[in-house]
Amino acid sequence: MSRLLHIEASPRADRSWSSKAAKKFLTQLKEQRPKVEVDLFNIWTAILPSFDGAAIDAKYAKLSGTPLTDAQSRAWKLIGHYVARLDAADAILISTPMWNLGVPYRLKHLFDLVTQPGLSFSFTPGVGHSPLLRPRPTAVLMATSGDFTEGPSYGRPDLATPYLRTALAFIGLKDAEIVHVAPTIGQPEAVEAGVRRTEGEVSKLAASFAERLA
Repeated sequence: MSRLLHIEASPRADRSWSSKAAKKFLTQLKEQRPKVEVDLFNIWTAILPSFDGAAIDAKYAKLSGTPLTDAQSRAWKLIGHYVARLDAADAILISTPMWNLGVPYRLKHLFDLVTQPGLSFSFTPGVGHSPLLRPRPTAVLMATSGDFTEGPSYGRPDLATPYLRTALAFIGLKDAEIVHVAPTIGQPEAVEAGVRRTEGEVSKLAASFAERLA
């Protein structure tokens, strides 16, 4: 049985644009692959540990090859659980709004936790960084008030899309497909056109995931 990890990054999961798009995606995926198991990870209800103290000391101990203390080992094991949950998925879906041209701070927090040496990437002097997670179908449904599909919106840059592509690829989840659910605010005809475009892209995305999860 295939497992899809759905990372819900909207605090308004019951009525947000990105969550609605994710619901449509999952419904269509289930129609084609009824046995796909969905592991919902709501970052607003999950307890995400702070990355400080023993946790950050453990990271630098790992990088320097220094043995971990008991406190560092406990902190590192906890972080490892989040990486393991990510790596256990056969496919990954992130539904998120754009906040202040970037991603919600809780989503950034999750990325900061799972991007760790020896867990999701390796570093070799003279060679550089290498991802440790295997590639798999990965997609982001990102709701934005403005329309960034063809570039800046009223002069505002989209900092979220390049960040997500780079952060995911850094740990091995390369070639992530990003669908912009946009615009969510503006002239009714523009919003309606965005809805129609999003529905088409979500359908294609669901079909692609279904084929790759066969």
